[in-house]
Amino acid sequence: MELREASTKDAPQIAAVHVETWQAAYRALLPADFLASLDVAQRVRAWHDRLLAGEVAQSTVVAERDGAIVGFAVTGASRDEGAGTGVGELMAIYCHPRAWGTGVGRALITDAVERLRAAGYEEATLWVLEGNARAERFYGAAGWRADGAQKRAEIGGKIVRELRYRRDLRGVS
Repeated sequence: MELREASTKDAPQIAAVHVETWQAAYRALLPADFLASLDVAQRVRAWHDRLLAGEVAQSTVVAERDGAIVGFAVTGASRDEGAGTGVGELMAIYCHPRAWGTGVGRALITDAVERLRAAGYEEATLWVLEGNARAERFYGAAGWRADGAQKRAEIGGKIVRELRYRRDLRGVS
């Protein structure tokens, strides 16, 4: 498996991983009709535009195995209101369901932490959909802890709660 910076040519595979992961991971948390309506082609355009823009405040890394992208992670400055300049964010991390339990997620989250540290952040946050037990276990095993912050969002016509996790980047990996 190789981890590398994403490019615009990766947009179709990133979009497919994004949609298929949402459909599997959020099956019990979001409306089935919403998940079925997720459109890879629409996500391809969005990912292509995002990667083309080359947002300097963000880094998108893909995990590639045998020429296929099996996961990705996006890091950058925290988008949370009031977050100081020393706070980064793991904005997204997705592994294709066929790659669950294979070490892809661990490699991506380890790389994300290192990228955030290298960018000078002292701590980092991420948001997880409440009830996503698999993700909560994964983040906990990687040293992230819920910090008590919550926010509500509407996804697919359903009001959901997101929980913020935090990790100190000054300590050991």
